[in-house]
Amino acid sequence: MYNVRKVTDDLYWVGANDRRLALFENVYPLPQGISYNSYLLLDEKTVLLDTVDAAAGRQFFENITHVLNGRPLDYLIINHMEPDHCAEIENVWRRYPQVKLICNAQTQKMLQQFFSFSLPTEQFILVKEGDEISTGRHTFRFVMAPMVHWPEVMVSYETSDKILFSADAFGTFGTLDGRLFADEADFSHQYLDEARRYYANIVGKYGVQVQSLLKKVSALDIKMICPLHGFVWRKDLPFIIDKYQKWSLYEAEEDGVTIIYGSIYGNTENAAEVLASRLAEKGMHNIRMFDVSKTHASYIISEIFRCAKIVFAAATYNGGIFVNMENLLHDIIAHNVQNRRIALLDNGTWAAMAGKLMRSELEKLKNCTIIEPTISLKSALKEEQYEALDNLATQILDG
Repeated sequence: MYNVRKVTDDLYWVGANDRRLALFENVYPLPQGISYNSYLLLDEKTVLLDTVDAAAGRQFFENITHVLNGRPLDYLIINHMEPDHCAEIENVWRRYPQVKLICNAQTQKMLQQFFSFSLPTEQFILVKEGDEISTGRHTFRFVMAPMVHWPEVMVSYETSDKILFSADAFGTFGTLDGRLFADEADFSHQYLDEARRYYANIVGKYGVQVQSLLKKVSALDIKMICPLHGFVWRKDLPFIIDKYQKWSLYEAEEDGVTIIYGSIYGNTENAAEVLASRLAEKGMHNIRMFDVSKTHASYIISEIFRCAKIVFAAATYNGGIFVNMENLLHDIIAHNVQNRRIALLDNGTWAAMAGKLMRSELEKLKNCTIIEPTISLKSALKEEQYEALDNLATQILDG
C-alpha cells in the first residue's frame, strides 16, 4: 500500500526507505538504512522529480498511483542518473508512455547507456543553465551542478515555493522512519554524523565543484531543500548550508583530534592510548580513536572531515605500512582531504618503515602540516619515550 508525505499543499514525497541494503554503492555500511527520495507535484501539469532504486520500485509506483489518482504524468525531471535514482525511469515510461523527460544533454546520453528503450525526440525537453519551464502555478529553473558528484548532475529550483531540489547535495545516510523533515528528528545528535559521512565519502572529493554550486544557489531565495537521500530541510537551512561550506572548503568542523591506529599485537595501540591520555591531560577532550582493522574507512574519513588534527599510528608490516592503514591512506588521498595538522607514530621490531612511508603518502595532501619528528617504537613503548609522547601532544595542540 501507498506511503506518502505532503511536502507542501501540492508537492508530495513518493519515495521509499530501504533497510535491507547492507552497503551503499556496495562500499559504505548502512546500519540505519537509506531513503530514496522522489517528489511528485500536482500542478496544471504533473511533475515527477527523479525516481528510486529498483529495490523500492513497488512502493514507489503505489505512491505515484495514489497521488496521481487517475491523472496522467506529464513530466519527469531527471536531476541525477545514478541508478539509485534513475532505475525506474523505463518503468515510468512504460506506465505513462506520453511522459516528457526534462533533462540536460549529458543525462540524455547516459539514458542511452543505462537503458535500451528509446524515446522519440519530441518526448525530451533538453535544458541548460538558467532555463525555466512553467507547469502552471509553478516554474522550475535549472542549475547545472557537474561533479556533485557525477558529471550530468543538475539541481532544480521551483520559483513559487522557493524549493531547491538538490540531487545528491545535502543528502544523509539513514532511513526516515516516518519523519520527512529534518526538524522532526533530533538531527544534530542522531543524523549529523551520517550526513557528514555521506558528504565526506560520496561528495567529499569534489569540494571545488560543491563550492561552485553553493555560489550559484546563494543567489536564490531558498525556503526548502529537497535532497534525494535523507531529510527535507524547511527550517534552519543555514545550519546544513554552513556544514557544506566547511566540508567543501576542507575546513575542520571542530577543533578535535582523531587518532587512527593499526596495531598487530597491541603495542602500537598502547602508544596511541598513552598519547590520547596526554592530550586529555593538556585540555583536549574532543578525541576519537579508531582501530583501522575494526572500523570501516568511511567512518574514519568522516571523522577526518570533522577534526582539525589527525594522528596516524601504524606498525610496519612486510617492510611497509600495516595493510589496513595503507588502504585507508589511499582512500584519504582519493577523497582530497586538506588543511589538517598531522602527527605520525610508527613501530617496527627490526626496521620501522611505516612512518617514513606514511609521510610519503600524506605529503600528497594539500595544505597539511606534518609534525616533526615521527615517534618510532622498537616493538613496544619504553619509559624513556613518555616524554617524547608528551612533547608530541603539545605540538599537536599548539597548531
